Amino acid sequence: MTPREPRGQPEQGRGLKAVYALYPDGASAQQAVNRLRALGLQDRDITVVSAQPMEDYEFGHIGKKTYMWWIACLGGLIGMATAFGLAYLAEYSWAINVGGLPIWAWWPNLIIIFELTMLGAIAATVITLVVTALIPERGRGFLYDPEVTTEGQVLVGVENPAQDRVSSFERELSAPPGARLKTL
Repeated sequence: MTPREPRGQPEQGRGLKAVYALYPDGASAQQAVNRLRALGLQDRDITVVSAQPMEDYEFGHIGKKTYMWWIACLGGLIGMATAFGLAYLAEYSWAINVGGLPIWAWWPNLIIIFELTMLGAIAATVITLVVTALIPERGRGFLYDPEVTTEGQVLVGVENPAQDRVSSFERELSAPPGARLKTL
């Protein structure tokens, strides 16, 4: 963007990067999402950004599908297997006379098993969170407007729109009450 070019206007010769609108509340944003869906857009093609959770609205659940739970469970299972292996190897490698009791004792080992299971689950969750936060979705940029956080607006938009559909996106995004249309 050149210094003379007004902010929010597309760069000359590069095409439109995004078309979006800011809405004062979730109800207006939900109308915009519904209108974009009516044009044939899938949820993965619609960007919604809000400063606060919008779980009361249907658009608040767009993009919720995640494998983090499964990854955390896998980390927990790996931690549990490690704990069983560590306890088994430690108790049978250095066997001591325990007065007729079994060498493998469940109650003391449960502490180790629990702790390493939780360590595996927590480590897998944190690693997954960091990796998914640092790697944006394939082929998508990061559409953001400062008014989302400073004024509590809800952003609904389309990134990298097809040039022949831009006017229909603009029409549908500006239709709900309180919409302020912008382009990048």
